[in-house]
Amino acid sequence: MSVMEKYQSWVNCSAMTEELLSELKAMNDDQINDSFYRDLAFGTGGLRGVLGAGTNRMNVFTVMKATRGLAAYLLENNAHPSCAVSCDSRIHSRDFAELTAAVLAHQGITVWLYPRLQPTPMLSFAVRHLSASAGVMVTASHNPAKFNGYKVYGSDGCQITLEAANRIQAKIKEQPDLTDHLPSFEEGLSSGKIRYITEETIEAYYQAVLKLRVRESSEPLHVVYSPLNGAGNVPVREILKRIGNVQVEMVSEQELPDGNFPTCPYPNPEIREAMNLAIQKTVTTGADLCFATDPDCDRMGAGVRVGNDVTLISGNDMGILMLDYLCRNRKPAAGELPPVVVKTIVTTEMARALCERYGLELRDVLTGFKYIGEQIGLLEQEGRKDRFLFGFEESYGYLSGTDVRDKDAVNAVLLLCDMAAGLKEQGLTLLDRLQELRREYGLYVQRLLTYEYEGENGSRKMDSIMAALRGPIDQFADARLQSASRIDYLNDETGLPASDVLSFTLHDQDRFIVRPSGTEPKLKAYLFTRADSREEADSRLDQLQKLVDGLCS
Repeated sequence: MSVMEKYQSWVNCSAMTEELLSELKAMNDDQINDSFYRDLAFGTGGLRGVLGAGTNRMNVFTVMKATRGLAAYLLENNAHPSCAVSCDSRIHSRDFAELTAAVLAHQGITVWLYPRLQPTPMLSFAVRHLSASAGVMVTASHNPAKFNGYKVYGSDGCQITLEAANRIQAKIKEQPDLTDHLPSFEEGLSSGKIRYITEETIEAYYQAVLKLRVRESSEPLHVVYSPLNGAGNVPVREILKRIGNVQVEMVSEQELPDGNFPTCPYPNPEIREAMNLAIQKTVTTGADLCFATDPDCDRMGAGVRVGNDVTLISGNDMGILMLDYLCRNRKPAAGELPPVVVKTIVTTEMARALCERYGLELRDVLTGFKYIGEQIGLLEQEGRKDRFLFGFEESYGYLSGTDVRDKDAVNAVLLLCDMAAGLKEQGLTLLDRLQELRREYGLYVQRLLTYEYEGENGSRKMDSIMAALRGPIDQFADARLQSASRIDYLNDETGLPASDVLSFTLHDQDRFIVRPSGTEPKLKAYLFTRADSREEADSRLDQLQKLVDGLCS
């Protein structure tokens, strides 16, 4: 079917919503092509795309088609399948969650649905707590307001594997794009096929987080918190209330759920723009530190007040601080196997130095927290789940427990506040401890570069760049890269699943990794160096950036 034929079928669909029909009728040729030239891709990260009409957009019909495919997969692989469902605060998130529940119920699958928005880690927890066959989280994480998405979890509470994603995708392709009517959520609810998740599950999650405390402190801590208009507001504040020693100031403009993110167009705690209001309030109130969680509350970013400013802490450095804190406060048992720390291949190598110092086993996995969660499952199969100490990634994701199998910002907030309060007792801050660690292990510095390629042509350009980087090095790079070693995670034997990732190590041990984003039309490049001073590190990263800019432009 051609693009225009698809477009006309959508315009003529009897079940088309007024919102989508109005958008369809206002489209020009370029907009029609971009909305219909492909189906929205489904992978290990599920669906993610711009809200709107068309097969390449997030809307009730693409959600329904994906859910029908998921239902077919679950029915084929389970005698009595069930699915837990949650959503964040994004535009149409609740609509998509209820539609997902209705479609699954219509196919005979039991659905457990949170009665109000809840974070991604609470969905991962619910899957295992309720012994569900799968889970669906409606979210686009930290993307701008125009995006929404749909993440699928397996019965282990992890995001689905590549094999499962491929099998679900095959089922999705068998489903029609459109339908004459949308299934009724109310009917599913009244029939008992859709059931609300109760307070028992929510309380069990809180207890699972609270048991992760390794050192309690009564030292008063003054913090500023922003949920960035997302799902973290209630659970994060509940945990802080139960900790007992934390005075919380809220960023009122970003406190309540709002999928338009009016004060924060890019609701990502990795960037200073998203933290600005929290920073201002921290300085005004004299708080010790501030932190924010992204819309689905699986990432956390934080900063420490230094006089009349706030110094933000990178995801790598926060992970190192948490790892150091856990190591210093754990009580090893005689004769036990070493605890396991898991990080992604694009996360700081400083973790390796700490693990060597404390006698820990470090496991490197591909980018994506599902691979960290997978390692917990492997330890569990060995009957050694308790060996898992900590998992983290440079993109502000952290986990110190095993009840959740995805990154958990509520868990991270608990660690952050206990850690900061313990240091405050000693007259120190997180920044002071970070400097001590750098003096002991060296200065490890990293920089993230992002290259955006919009639309159909952009997708082709991304593919051509990755193909060129796999060619003979002397055909695409200058002299500095001629002596580099290259690891191709797609074609080389690495011990990890095949993945479209390339790593280059230069003769002076500077390193960079390039990979396509799994959820957005972008290439991401990670630059790494280790130096004796910040000035030297910045200079070496600047040179690396010039090299990589030339390769990815």
